[in-house]
Amino acid sequence: MAAVPTSTVSTTALYVGDLHPAVDEDQLKAAFSKFESVASVRVCRDSTNGRSLTYGYVNFISPQDALEALEVMNHTPLNGKPMRIMWSTRDPDARKSGVGNVFVKDLSESVTSAALQELFGQYGNIVSCKVATTDDGKTKCYGFVQFDNEESASTAIEKLHGTMFYDKQIYVGKFIKRSDRALASPDAKYTNLYVKNLELDVTEDVLREKFSKFGTVSSLVIVRDDNGSSKGFGFVNFDNPDDARSALEAMNGIELGSKILYVGRAQKKAEREQILRRQFEEKRKEQILKYKGSNVYVKNIDDDVTDEELRDHFSKCGTITSSKLMRDEKGMSKGFGFVCFSNPEEANKAVNTFQGCMFHRKPLYVAIAQRKEDRQIQLQMQYAQRMVGLPGPSTGVMPGGYPPLYYTAPPGLVSQVSPRPGLMYQPLGIRPGWRPNGFVPTTRPTYQPAQLPMMPNAQRQPRQNRGRMNGNMLPPQGIANSASYLQPASPPLPSPKDQNNQRAAPVKHVPNGRSRESSKSPGVPSAAPNSSGPAPQGSEMLSTMLASSTPEEQKQILGERLYPLVQKHKPDLVAKITGMLLEMDNAELLLLLESPESLAAKVEEAVQVLKLSKTKVSGGGQDSMHSGYHISAEVAVN
Repeated sequence: MAAVPTSTVSTTALYVGDLHPAVDEDQLKAAFSKFESVASVRVCRDSTNGRSLTYGYVNFISPQDALEALEVMNHTPLNGKPMRIMWSTRDPDARKSGVGNVFVKDLSESVTSAALQELFGQYGNIVSCKVATTDDGKTKCYGFVQFDNEESASTAIEKLHGTMFYDKQIYVGKFIKRSDRALASPDAKYTNLYVKNLELDVTEDVLREKFSKFGTVSSLVIVRDDNGSSKGFGFVNFDNPDDARSALEAMNGIELGSKILYVGRAQKKAEREQILRRQFEEKRKEQILKYKGSNVYVKNIDDDVTDEELRDHFSKCGTITSSKLMRDEKGMSKGFGFVCFSNPEEANKAVNTFQGCMFHRKPLYVAIAQRKEDRQIQLQMQYAQRMVGLPGPSTGVMPGGYPPLYYTAPPGLVSQVSPRPGLMYQPLGIRPGWRPNGFVPTTRPTYQPAQLPMMPNAQRQPRQNRGRMNGNMLPPQGIANSASYLQPASPPLPSPKDQNNQRAAPVKHVPNGRSRESSKSPGVPSAAPNSSGPAPQGSEMLSTMLASSTPEEQKQILGERLYPLVQKHKPDLVAKITGMLLEMDNAELLLLLESPESLAAKVEEAVQVLKLSKTKVSGGGQDSMHSGYHISAEVAVN
């Protein structure tokens, strides 16, 4: 009996499963050609290679024809393989819920899916029925029957479990997902034993003599290869479970020949995998808890650094339990690694000591290691909180490593690392402007509002004096000083007489970073900051926030603004590109935030640099790469 479709099931679309791999749309349409209201057919295929996924859909115009096709065509062969037809279910939860699903085993080899459906159909509406088969069509002697409700399934289990079907007693029970199947308890009864670590010359007769002391051995086998040589393991099956348990307790760990025997309960592969998986997860969690806060992530490591040099370099901060420099399949360094200390205090000391310091011509990025999943969750939560206007966790900028990444800072990392505003990444070699240890004085002058607007109508500084993505120069401490860094010496303030005779024109902010006066008459000086101008309120608020923040906090604030904007252009490279953009002048970043066109152009430029970087690294040495990694810090003029 075919199940009547519910509200979550289409009344005009049929799912057709267990198709032969060679069946195409034309063959499937021809099979249903007797029904005039067929609207369309589709065989689902792999998007990469175009191969059939062995299932498809048939859509009807008439619900009556769809119901008739389900009843007539279900389990009929197509290309020699019976089709399994059911209503197309839109709700994936309904398909995977397992409600009404019954497991049947110990079936006769002559039982087909149609015969199984006929047997169970008397107890309710059947959604799907299938006898499992191998690739060549041979039955596996078990199957599944899914009813549309749990009551019908319970009735079928009660009535059919243990009954004879095709001269075999069948088992009928509720289907249990593999992930939910409980492991056998220690008190479970068993008769089959697994024996390993056997000498290659041990025969079945010797093994039977050893185990027959504990009871009647019904069967015994030593597994051998194609040449008849022993593989060193076998199975011993007893008639009585108590005899099997006695043999396990007595024989496990005894010496047979020159080897120590292992004797255990024979397990199915799925059960062994589940046990091993659980043991691995427990050990992994134990390791995570044991070394939580003690594992240090180190990035931007020079290609010439060895494991020993990395260990020796960090051993100054404490006892190292393990260290590893990550390498590819060819043994080449990937430029990052991990150093695990004996306690979190030593790890924090390493972060404070070596973050940003030069090591083999490169500044190291050092942080407390985080799991990839934790970093992704932090970024997602932070972005979601920002979208709804809630305060989120602080973020950090990774100063080292090419290309840089925009990371969320591990807990406590920001407070551990002393401000080092002079650090920026330098891909190859040491360029002018670097200090030997990566430090610059951290004292900063008190912020005072500039006498001129943030972006004055004045000559911009020459290109070599502006921050570049891979350049040598950095703006002075913070955005407040960046303003004065971009503007020339302040002109003399107008006298009170001049102020009375001449009215300052309102200032307009334009995307190219210059303030433009609305008056076109030459010689009119720029307006003072207290002039009422049409600058957006958001920009004023952002500038105020930046002016009252440290350089590290300024990059953090700008990174939080840039991240969702870059994500709209390149979601797969958002972390790298955001980190690259954050090495530009803060003033240039403000322009990018206000000019979507400039930001899009800069993102595309960063993508090209990343492609060039990948090409250079795979195709040549360092000399050939030195001149290739430059991203202009200029912002497009609109």
